[in-house]
Amino acid sequence: MKPPSPDTVPTDVYLSFVSSLFGNRKTLFTGVFVHILTYVVVFLSTHASIYLVLCLAFAAVFGLRMYSFWLFDAADKHSFKRADIARWETRYVIGAAATASILGIGSGYAILIVQDPLAEFICIAVTMASMVSIVGRNYGSQKAIDLQTLACCLPIIIACLMSQQLYKAIVSVMLVPFGLTTRAMANGVREFLYKNVIASREISLIADRFDTALNNMTHGLFMLDADNRILVVNRKACELLNFAHPEQLKDCEFDVVLRYGARNAFIDGSLPGLIQRQMAQLVSGTLSRTLIQFNEDQFLEFSASRRADGIVILIFEDVTVRIRAERKILHMVRYDPLTGLPNREYFVELVKERLATRTRESQIGILVLDVDDFKHVNDTKGHIAGDRLLVAIAERLKEFAGTSAIAARLVGDQFMLFFPNEGGAPGIDSRIRELHAAMTGTYDVDDNSFRISFSGGYVAMSSREFRPEEWQIKVDLALFDAKSRMKGGCSAFEQEMDARYVERQKLKDDLREAVEAGKLHAVYQPMFTPDGSRIDCCEALARWIHPEKGSIPPNIFVQVAEEMGIVAGITRFMINQACRDCASWPEPLAVSVNLSAQDLRSDDIIGIVTEALEASGLVPSRLHLEVTESCLMDEVATVRSILADLRSKGITIAIDDFGTGFSSLSYLDSLPVDVVKIDRSFVRDITTDSRRFKLLCGIVDLSRALSLHIVIEGVETLEQLALIVEKNLADIIQGYVFSAPVSHEQIVEMVDNLSRRLPIVRQDHVA
Repeated sequence: MKPPSPDTVPTDVYLSFVSSLFGNRKTLFTGVFVHILTYVVVFLSTHASIYLVLCLAFAAVFGLRMYSFWLFDAADKHSFKRADIARWETRYVIGAAATASILGIGSGYAILIVQDPLAEFICIAVTMASMVSIVGRNYGSQKAIDLQTLACCLPIIIACLMSQQLYKAIVSVMLVPFGLTTRAMANGVREFLYKNVIASREISLIADRFDTALNNMTHGLFMLDADNRILVVNRKACELLNFAHPEQLKDCEFDVVLRYGARNAFIDGSLPGLIQRQMAQLVSGTLSRTLIQFNEDQFLEFSASRRADGIVILIFEDVTVRIRAERKILHMVRYDPLTGLPNREYFVELVKERLATRTRESQIGILVLDVDDFKHVNDTKGHIAGDRLLVAIAERLKEFAGTSAIAARLVGDQFMLFFPNEGGAPGIDSRIRELHAAMTGTYDVDDNSFRISFSGGYVAMSSREFRPEEWQIKVDLALFDAKSRMKGGCSAFEQEMDARYVERQKLKDDLREAVEAGKLHAVYQPMFTPDGSRIDCCEALARWIHPEKGSIPPNIFVQVAEEMGIVAGITRFMINQACRDCASWPEPLAVSVNLSAQDLRSDDIIGIVTEALEASGLVPSRLHLEVTESCLMDEVATVRSILADLRSKGITIAIDDFGTGFSSLSYLDSLPVDVVKIDRSFVRDITTDSRRFKLLCGIVDLSRALSLHIVIEGVETLEQLALIVEKNLADIIQGYVFSAPVSHEQIVEMVDNLSRRLPIVRQDHVA
């Protein structure tokens, strides 16, 4: 490899070479002292005054060189450019060459002029010795080597040649290879140092990059030797483990570091033993990855890799955020976000966990609570108030359940409790009923006060008999039984409930088949004028004759149809059948058909009615549609729009069972209504209860003030009829006093019979 030249070496290396020229100044002091002393000796020996002059030259050059060295020391080398470095090299080379020239001139003068053997020997010896020192001091500059070698050797060679002495001439020529050897030695030193400087710089750069990468890792790192001592630790590891001085950890035993951390409280006091066992498993290779909790707020995940030479690399990261997120997600999966109670799935897990730890069999209980009329709270106070009420219920439920039961939110307004009865005490039924009773009461939510009752269903069983797939069905059956009997009740599961459930499911299947196959039929209850002389309208009533059970009461199969969501099929059948039958009756006899709440949730009913009228050819004015007040509670705006569309077609709209809902009077003025059908509950006992009679009169007066047609339902006795006629309370009478529901053929016969009679009031009905 060629020795590097100043033009090819990097600037910083070039500066280091030039800086080496200005270093080690003790040799300069030694050299100038020896040089002056040598020439003084030569002067004393030869009395040649030139050597005194050369001594003064040595001193002058030395002084100038020391001044130059001082200037170099004072200069800002960080601001040096390559040209600046070259100028300083030139300054040094001039000074060094001047010193070498004085030596060469003194040696040549001794050979050519003085011709004293002692003087020649002394001068040449000192000059050659100085040339040897040139390699050690001036390797950093090729110019300095070349000029000093030339300045020392050239005067000696010239003097030897001019002396005309053959042997001196031959010996002087030998200085040429000597000079070349000196030059090569200096170049070799410079090349060697250049390689080492470059290698050192690269190693330093690599080390710096490695240190930067190591200390900017997002993971902590420990490198351990075969004796479990720390070889390398990065900054992140110290941050995660709260160590302030990473350099203090090197060569320390890893176990000692962990124990130190435990004493200084960055590790929970109960955890060091567990942590050390986990670490030992990682270091030994038993585990490759593990999650370690260092305290309540810090989770670190470690992974380890072991090399063949026994070195172990531990890499770890802070996964606290991830663990918190996972726990939050797990909490969201397990708990109801509104009430904070366990949800259905987690409730089942909790029950299984509690039962798995049991050592003996005992009675357990599961209770489901359903908030009665919760929908009314949402409808009247809004869903925000409803949600806050559920939160208040959940808080009271947790308070009453305490540690003796596990409470959960099942769905919607249903809550669930598990009574583990771990002590095996008797009376699990009484405790369940006591909690059910305690939950009933007043709940204050914001500025509202709600009187809340709960329908409850529960199952008590042996802990060994618990089957997750069965208990839900059993408590649902018990809850259904409680709600069907009376709101606010609490029923225990009984085996016959299962049979009733199976029977009801069979009834649902049969009803669906009957509706799809059109196996229902219609009967009609006529509505008479108060004097009984004319039938104004007939209410169409659905009937179902079951092939095995016979006639199924409407209140049963209609309720089942609503549960199944197929009541619209019954409505479609009844409208089509009623329109066809009414079209065969003499005009202006009308027919009235009931609509359910489900029918009024979309405008599909408008198309059904329109198609039925077109198919039957019935005049729209002869069709009456009855809606109950419960229909008006849902989606008031939608219901109003649908009824307005139907009424615009000429169809009469009636409110059925008026007076039994929550806000009856408010609907009379806001909805497109033509007829009010006053419920039978207002007619009962009007002949004996004056208060009830006055209430009936008040409703009639209000309805007449709004120009509404009045139909009174449920008139069953002649006394009731006489009082109604006397006070002129009704436009139309519907009830058994005139007729029970009959077939459509009988309606025709009744109309024919009435048309043959004189149009007089039936005196026998009012006598």
